[in-house]
Amino acid sequence: MDSRPTETLTVEELQQLDDDHDTRRHERAQWVLNSPDPPGVFHDLIGSVREVVLPHGHTTAKQTTSGRAISFLQGLFPIFSWGRNYRVSKFKNDLMAGLTLASLSIPQSIGYANLAKLDPQYGLYTSVIPPLIYALMGSSREIAIGPVAVVSMLLSSMIQKIEDPATDPAAYRNIVFTVTFFAGIFQAVFGLFRLGFLVDFLSHAAIVGFMGGAAIVIGLQQLKGLLGISHFTTKTDVVSVLESVFTSIDLPWCPLNFVLGCSFLIFLLIARFIGRRNKKLFWFPAIAPLISVILSTLIVFLTKADKHGVKIVKHIKGGLNPSSVHELQFKGPHVGQAAKFGLISAIVALTEAIAVGRSFASIKGYHLDGNKEMVAMGFMNIAGSMTSCYVATGSFSRTAVNFSAGCESVISNIVMAITVFLSLELFTRLLYYTPIAILASIILSALPGLINIHEAYYIWKVDKLDFLACIGAFFGVLFASVEIGLLVAVTISFAKILLNAIRPGIEELGRLPRTDTYCDINQYPMAIKTPGILIVRVNSAPLCFANANFIRERITRWVIEEEDKSKESTKGRIQVVILDLSNVTNVDTAGILALEELHKKLLSHETELAIANPRWQVIHKLKLAKFADRIGRGSIFITVGEAVAASISTKLTSLNNC
Repeated sequence: MDSRPTETLTVEELQQLDDDHDTRRHERAQWVLNSPDPPGVFHDLIGSVREVVLPHGHTTAKQTTSGRAISFLQGLFPIFSWGRNYRVSKFKNDLMAGLTLASLSIPQSIGYANLAKLDPQYGLYTSVIPPLIYALMGSSREIAIGPVAVVSMLLSSMIQKIEDPATDPAAYRNIVFTVTFFAGIFQAVFGLFRLGFLVDFLSHAAIVGFMGGAAIVIGLQQLKGLLGISHFTTKTDVVSVLESVFTSIDLPWCPLNFVLGCSFLIFLLIARFIGRRNKKLFWFPAIAPLISVILSTLIVFLTKADKHGVKIVKHIKGGLNPSSVHELQFKGPHVGQAAKFGLISAIVALTEAIAVGRSFASIKGYHLDGNKEMVAMGFMNIAGSMTSCYVATGSFSRTAVNFSAGCESVISNIVMAITVFLSLELFTRLLYYTPIAILASIILSALPGLINIHEAYYIWKVDKLDFLACIGAFFGVLFASVEIGLLVAVTISFAKILLNAIRPGIEELGRLPRTDTYCDINQYPMAIKTPGILIVRVNSAPLCFANANFIRERITRWVIEEEDKSKESTKGRIQVVILDLSNVTNVDTAGILALEELHKKLLSHETELAIANPRWQVIHKLKLAKFADRIGRGSIFITVGEAVAASISTKLTSLNNC
């Protein structure tokens, strides 16, 4: 027999032990009920702005006025913070990276300006002022700022619906600058008020589909330059573009454009292949576009191919960016549309820039603040709209080159901007004979990086609804328009969020054996249900008008089903429903009303309601609505485990009294 001594407790000692547990449990419940009031909406709003413009989100009371001013400037202009520690040894790497970046940026900027239906110099202007502003305000070390293919195509596809660049280029240009101004305003507001979640409605899956569709549309549009077609459709959908190409085949066209463009396109693709196979030769695909421009320009100049049908760039206006403040249009019939186009451009540009910046920041091991990036992008485009630039953002291909070239900071952007400016001052006349077909081949060579088939397949495997957003954006851009593609993607993404909000996951919990942890009984079949107690967890951030009735009806149905089962078996009925609100971050009046109705319904079934682990905003609103008093302050607990223990203790007490 086991001779080990055992401790025996008297009834009085057991009663005392239970009382101690009840006292401690009551004390912890008071922590929940007596928590301080959460900050208000305006406090959060002011705090959001402060976090963006100040390095640590606030200043201490001991700081002097000058100290606060310095903190403000360092928050708004990060270059004042890291610039103090910048060493000359880093400048060598930034200089080489900036020069390599400029060799790629100059031909691409000319090509993207052509894609945006603007004169070539406007692409070069966009590679001067915006990178300089970003260098002062941005926090990414690797991102390369300038015009990009998708935004250029987006602007031309939208704006030429209200103003034809061929018949009135000045009016078209004025709207482009106005759209750029609005895009900058929206971007800055998103950052200052921490509204980055609006950009997140364009999900990763939607961006993959959108980029893929846009790449194909951009590629098809380059057939105009590659074939030397004079009359081409202004629509962007694939059917209209192909129809325009096949219609133009019957018209006279010069095969020299096609031969010249395809020859250098093959050269550019080979250079790209070599650069990807051998990382040490990263510089080769970076300077290949510039080599193509120089060689093709020399060929046309020496052979006088422009006299034989080869289309050339002709005059490019040189010099520093002229002011375009007087060209911004805030009156007239197109202001509303310009604001709408600015919002669309702002979201697309931000999505691409932040995705590019964060991907390279993660490689280098530092954090990129998305809201500060939005502010930097916003002020950059506002300044750009006043200096003859159109919407600029971060380019993935140029950022990859900048990273591979060993850049240390945004100084590489400054070097690139100065180099482009010098080219505007000194070399624009040399580009007179640059063939249009070469610009088309440069754009075409950059498009494979926008089509990510592997990522689309990964999205299909992981989440079918995400893939629906991806494919919706792809076909929307391809067969309708850029705006329709974006609208389809955002609609599907929003519908997914709405579906999860309206029909949130509601789990029945059980205790895992030999633990105090309560988990979903479907996920963990070994979890033990407590007799007479139904524990329910709501997996929805807001308990609101969209889902409150669904949650109430689901819990009520569970209780009724359990009652029916108890009549057919020896199992007892449900006496307590414990609502675990640990995942609910907020509740509105409809949510509180649904809880009150649930409480009344449960009382009619002689069932009590208890709440476990309500969040700060939730318990605050429950107290304001007097709901905590209606169910009894003793029915609110800090954990599910304590709610269960209290319910069991109450049941035992009632049995003893009987």
